[in-house]
Amino acid sequence: MLRNHFETEHNLFRDAFRSFLDKEVVPHQEEWEDAGVVDRSVWRKAGEMGFLLPWAEEEYGGTGLKDFRYEQIMCEELAAINEPGFMIPLHSALCGPYIAEYGNAEQKARWLPGIIRGESILAVAMTEPSAGSDLAGMRTTAVDKGDHFVLNGSKVFISNGLLADLVIVAAKTDPNNKHAMGLFVVERGMEGFERGRNLKKLGMKSQDTAELFFNNVKVPKENLLGDAKGGFFYLMNMLAQERLTNACGAVAGAEAALNATVDYVKERKAFDRPVAHFQNTRFKLAEMRTQIDVAQVFTDRCVMDHNQKKLTPEVAAEAKLFTTELLCKVVDEGVQLHGGWGYMWEYPICKMYANARIQRIFAGTSEIMKEIISRGMKL
Repeated sequence: MLRNHFETEHNLFRDAFRSFLDKEVVPHQEEWEDAGVVDRSVWRKAGEMGFLLPWAEEEYGGTGLKDFRYEQIMCEELAAINEPGFMIPLHSALCGPYIAEYGNAEQKARWLPGIIRGESILAVAMTEPSAGSDLAGMRTTAVDKGDHFVLNGSKVFISNGLLADLVIVAAKTDPNNKHAMGLFVVERGMEGFERGRNLKKLGMKSQDTAELFFNNVKVPKENLLGDAKGGFFYLMNMLAQERLTNACGAVAGAEAALNATVDYVKERKAFDRPVAHFQNTRFKLAEMRTQIDVAQVFTDRCVMDHNQKKLTPEVAAEAKLFTTELLCKVVDEGVQLHGGWGYMWEYPICKMYANARIQRIFAGTSEIMKEIISRGMKL
């Protein structure tokens, strides 16, 4: 389906980013997959090309492209090559905005240049072993000690957990108020900050996902973002953009899975004719084509609404729910249409299947999305 919400400058940006991925990412994907982590050098190369935090002001080294369509393009192109480890969207669209939105002038000047250059890699630490989508249930604490806070607790399933130089950590700051929490920037090398092993996952093999431990970590007051009790609001305020980011990647991932499946069934033969000639195959592919087109139009509209600051949490939840559920359906159908070869790791559809499953869980499960949507309906 023809998309008409991109302009000439967006198409040029896409061409440049696609060329960057072809040169600096695609040749290393198997290597990163085996290592369980991408090479730090690719972050610096992305920074040199202006692909990190493109929305940031020029005074910090950004290009001032305050248009979410640029983030959407990067989500789409990373999905097209099925690269889950090089998480530019996490760095640029999820973590960076916390510093830009809630950091003061000194913090922005201190951190943003290195983040934009790819020298300081970002992560955000919310999820805990006993608290996932229920942020109010977290147990990590930060106690005010005058000129610093003492941070104690642990976080799990943290993307960029091993690579991250700056980790935005959510922690409770008032034992009498479950919604009182702060966002603290913990820096690599701080005493008491430890990282666990690289967690073994079903998919996303090149993504370094780790458990983080904070044992009496002294975090200076200068590393607190905004108000020490306003973190819960800050997190909620950013979730719409996070879920829109998920939606952009999910619908693009579905498109990539469909394309891989179409290519396969045209070549693969059964009973002396291409698999694509069977009515079941054609009907399945036609259904997926239709649903992906519908999802794409909806996601594109959400992006434009977000640019105008009109995207509501409920609609962002709808986008995340629909696109991630669709992605999992498409990759599952893709594996089925590949037959036994769809279960082989050497085939892209197999990796797509493994990488897709987490999409219905992180940034809020599908069940949480339904809760948000139903509350918006006054139910």
